[in-house]
Amino acid sequence: MKDTSSPQQKNFELDCSVAGYDYELPPELIAQNPAVPRDSSRLLVVNSPTTGTETAPLQHIFHDLPALLRSGDLLVMNNTKVIPARLYGHKSTGAKIQVLLLEERQYNCWLALVKPGKSFKQGAKIIFEARQLGIRHEGLGIGDCEDSSPLPSAQYLVPSPQLTATVLKTDPATGGRLLQFDVPEGKSLLQLLEVFGEVPLPPYITASSAADEQYQTVYAQQPGAIAAPTAGLHFTPELLQKLRDRKINQAFVTLHVGVGTFRPVEVEDVTTHHMHEEWIEVPAATVEEIRATKAAGGRIIAVGTTAVRALEGAAQSGNLQPFCGKTDLFIYPGYQWRVVDGLITNFHLPRSSLLMLVSALIGRQRLLNIYNEAIAFGYRFYSFGDAMLILPSAVGVRS
Repeated sequence: MKDTSSPQQKNFELDCSVAGYDYELPPELIAQNPAVPRDSSRLLVVNSPTTGTETAPLQHIFHDLPALLRSGDLLVMNNTKVIPARLYGHKSTGAKIQVLLLEERQYNCWLALVKPGKSFKQGAKIIFEARQLGIRHEGLGIGDCEDSSPLPSAQYLVPSPQLTATVLKTDPATGGRLLQFDVPEGKSLLQLLEVFGEVPLPPYITASSAADEQYQTVYAQQPGAIAAPTAGLHFTPELLQKLRDRKINQAFVTLHVGVGTFRPVEVEDVTTHHMHEEWIEVPAATVEEIRATKAAGGRIIAVGTTAVRALEGAAQSGNLQPFCGKTDLFIYPGYQWRVVDGLITNFHLPRSSLLMLVSALIGRQRLLNIYNEAIAFGYRFYSFGDAMLILPSAVGVRS
């Protein structure tokens, strides 16, 4: 039978199909190390409704950003901080175990992915050995949740070179385990992670010489993420000051990047995908800055998809309000935008919820066309890769 579907109907069907978010990326374009300096990365600029259909994106360097934005614009950034969430341990039998912490459910009780995990039933114990006893990693700052004073030396935090955890139960939503850590009285696991944990890099980064601080934004403040908000990695203190000098202001939200962000979309119909909840905070001061910016004719430029989800998640009542809690907001084509006007973002994995979010802003096929341009010009992809700026002037056509 002849297919009589209109082009619009076919495009809609692909928007809803996970297969519509496939593209081929040469492996050599997966960045293994960050640009040095940070703002020397390349920046692909989408500045027109015809970019990706009739015209090519503009090519810049990230340090050109002040000249590409307007005085009165507001950059909204995610100030989460990556914790040393990967731990290595063993069973009492000596069998090796790898643990990736996801989120703290109660004090010193964490949801975690355990590998291999099939044999870990309720009551099973894991023993962790100190990785760097007596040595602190500069720049991580884990434990600085309430003040900026440095932690005591590691030998004062850890009275013994071992840490143990007990499996309380299995979490069906993630396939993970709820682990109760046995922590010395008066201490928290976040403090001990400086000794027992390491900063986890994504699995597609296999040959990196990057230091831990290169996988943190320069404005990271709130420990809790297990992956970096990578669009923010391109900023330097000097670039942030140049932006302020041009009256391009900056405000902050927090989204602790977790399994909801990096888990692939595994259902065929993307409209049935359920995001795992992630913790966000949109403070009253940021809400007021956004309202004042919009009232003055300025534009809201989100730095990264996590900043987008925090802002739009706090506006699900219809208006942006201060918010502190969890969101499972999943943004894909057809989404009705409430806060964000433009976006700075890296290049994302095929079939990922992040690719679908950016498609909701400018259209799936346009975005794939732009990705193909980026591949042709040798742009570097994923966490340590180059960036893309989608200006509000380009957002008029989303199909």
